[in-house]
Amino acid sequence: MSQHTIAVVPLTTADEALLAAMTYEAIYLAEGAVAPPRSIVEEPGLRKYYASFGTRAGDIGVKAVARSSGTALGAAWVRLFTKEAPGYGYVDDETPELSIAIDPAYRGQGIGTLLLAQLFAAVAQEYHAITLSVWTDNPAYRLYQRLGFTVVKVEEDNPVVTMVKRVDGEEIE
Repeated sequence: MSQHTIAVVPLTTADEALLAAMTYEAIYLAEGAVAPPRSIVEEPGLRKYYASFGTRAGDIGVKAVARSSGTALGAAWVRLFTKEAPGYGYVDDETPELSIAIDPAYRGQGIGTLLLAQLFAAVAQEYHAITLSVWTDNPAYRLYQRLGFTVVKVEEDNPVVTMVKRVDGEEIE
């Protein structure tokens, strides 16, 4: 699909089911791992990434839709978490955490990069940076590095890192 056949539009409160589906698609599975049941997104640790999206301060997101059919192809969104109820990539109460997923049928076509460019521009209007958590053997890890994310925390017991990207043009300290 070319960018001419894809529209990037803001997420709304009506997109919760899409975000639940995209949260499932965002789960990284190492080679040979068995996929968890789709119901895993109802677990509190994952549900907090999409439940009631658009009703909390800090909820900003975009989705890619096929212009011809309106079919959602993927979504990228950020949400603020707190020290008392952190996300996996939590760094502080002022830095929203990124979630992104593309429908498997549409991966490898630049849709994720397109979504992130739009999301970064929107987030830069309100925040200085974005954070995320990613497994270092996930191919997305290299994409995040190319996009300017910097590792700020390394997990001790597994190959997971927290990364931050400034969206305001400043450098990570």
